[in-house]
Amino acid sequence: MKPKIAFFDFTGCEGCQLEVLNFETELVDLLNLVDIVNFREAMTERSDDYDIAFIDGAISTESDIARIKAIRDQAKILVTIGSCSSLGGVNCLKNFYPMKEVLKIVYGKDAKYYNTIPARPVSAVVPVDYSLPQCPVNRFEFINLTKALLLGKKPERPNYPVCVECKLAENGCVFDKGGTCLGPVTRAGCGAICITNGRHCWGCRGLVDEPNINSEKEILKEHGLTVEDMLKKFRIYDGWLEVSK
Repeated sequence: MKPKIAFFDFTGCEGCQLEVLNFETELVDLLNLVDIVNFREAMTERSDDYDIAFIDGAISTESDIARIKAIRDQAKILVTIGSCSSLGGVNCLKNFYPMKEVLKIVYGKDAKYYNTIPARPVSAVVPVDYSLPQCPVNRFEFINLTKALLLGKKPERPNYPVCVECKLAENGCVFDKGGTCLGPVTRAGCGAICITNGRHCWGCRGLVDEPNINSEKEILKEHGLTVEDMLKKFRIYDGWLEVSK
């Protein structure tokens, strides 16, 4: 029998699931290897019998906690896809405000009908086997990880900063252009797509395992910036790191 895989969405835009659906022939090839039994964005049928669970979105309510625990109990392998499920993502921006204030801002007079808790990555609630952070998830990285799991291999992830890919793409440094960039301490694997297209690195893939903090401090000092300046920018995707300390 083919392995059964399932996709589940929590708090997020569900863009990572849509990115998986953007595959063409690759998705057809994947369907020859697995049975998809749960995927709200693509099918109406549902099953509670699955081997691999892919999670999209952050945990932001008490009911989310109960639901992700039930999924974890069923799945042999649990994988987070995208920044929200892997890091907490943009959802964690609300964690820097009182939860009652957040509800009032979003729902106004109807706030009393809703509940919320500080947003958090899936790993803050249950053990996660593999994570694929990025906003949205890199669909080629997703397919390579899935194939590795099916072959019983350990998926590989880059553990060097985006700066390496930026240099390979022959991009000029954002700092030298008067901007700020999180590339020196952010995990590579995106191909430096944002910088290559004229922007800067937002840190959506999270920190490398051992960021060169001293080098980063030197870069910031050279350009008149402080560590506090950069930590505020990391709140966009990695705010859970700050509030969970």
